[in-house]
Amino acid sequence: MTATIAVPAMTTTRRGGPSAMGALALGGFGIGTTEFATMGLLPQMATTFGISIPAAGHAITFYALGVVVGAPLIAGLAARLPRKGLLIGLMIALAVGNGLSAMAPDATLLMAARFLAGLPHGAFFGIAAVVATGLVPPERRGTAVARIMVGLTLANLVGVPFATAAGQQIGWRVVYLAVAAIAIATACALARWLPRMPAAHDASPAAELRAFRRPQAWFALLTGMIGFGGMFAVYSYISPITTEVTGLPDSAVPWMLAVFGLGMTLGAAVGGRFVDRSVMGAVFGALASVTVVLALFGLTATIPLAAFGSVFLIGLVSQVLASALQVRLMDVSPDAPSLASSSNHSALNIANGAGAWLGGLAITAGWGYAATAWVGVALSLAGLTVAVASTKAGRAGRPVPAAA
Repeated sequence: MTATIAVPAMTTTRRGGPSAMGALALGGFGIGTTEFATMGLLPQMATTFGISIPAAGHAITFYALGVVVGAPLIAGLAARLPRKGLLIGLMIALAVGNGLSAMAPDATLLMAARFLAGLPHGAFFGIAAVVATGLVPPERRGTAVARIMVGLTLANLVGVPFATAAGQQIGWRVVYLAVAAIAIATACALARWLPRMPAAHDASPAAELRAFRRPQAWFALLTGMIGFGGMFAVYSYISPITTEVTGLPDSAVPWMLAVFGLGMTLGAAVGGRFVDRSVMGAVFGALASVTVVLALFGLTATIPLAAFGSVFLIGLVSQVLASALQVRLMDVSPDAPSLASSSNHSALNIANGAGAWLGGLAITAGWGYAATAWVGVALSLAGLTVAVASTKAGRAGRPVPAAA
């Protein structure tokens, strides 16, 4: 039986609906752009500060660290704050972090600025997911979550390729300034269109932390940490895979990234319907599908058309999985949805780092870039195993710790 999420009622107003969803999606677009565009701007950053590209890559690591730390910390400490004001504040924080990134005079301050920019990432998506489910009937919560994730997917389809090209031609700093502008625009849109939503009357940091006392919440987080790492094992090295394995020129890399983003966009558009029908069914289906698609990629990566098709499918099924895990965490933590939902993004960023690290180990071992696909298969299968274990534990009726 699906748990009922404790979402406080919104104040009746003319605002809300598609405009509110659009404002939330715009914030996701800005966050997605600042997160992934950095990967394409590392050479320019390295040149600016006179450091190596791997050293410049620490900007990605510090951003991810900010996400991992900020998501549960902000969601927990801000449990009693009104949701609308909190979301606006998170967008202002995103603007500040990206503005500081654009103005960083040296590499050390850039890393600090990227950490600050990452802090609001997970909390925004997590709280936005809770707010979005309050804008629709309960049976459409999967569709609502998928809609706000459209901004993130469009960032990969349009924002990241465009930002990379602009950064190469104009300078990488302008990209972060553009994201800061998007964040300010989002804050204004939220102020105009998002209905007022107070925090739950019994909300508190202690109440939110109870989410971590539930085994099913940990099962869901582990499923994301491990299973989603399969996608990142490949995506982290998509540029050298495109040129070294598929044999295409450098100019094909943005197109490969755009195809991945197109798959994510379609996954966000249709994935919510599968989640609405069955949350765990969507989790199982997405994990099984991404396992098959990664294996297909490993077998056909040397064929350009097949490689493009596989990357498209990887993006599609991965986005379905992300939406399903988001709703799953909210379902198993009905009295602490904000912290549980935000923690999903911490888990996915851990998957990012783990997938890239394990894929890198395979490459360093001399197995080649194509071996990352098989690392991804192993991680996806491991995630599927965790998901199966969570279902068995639930059916066994293992007790959930009672609220203190």
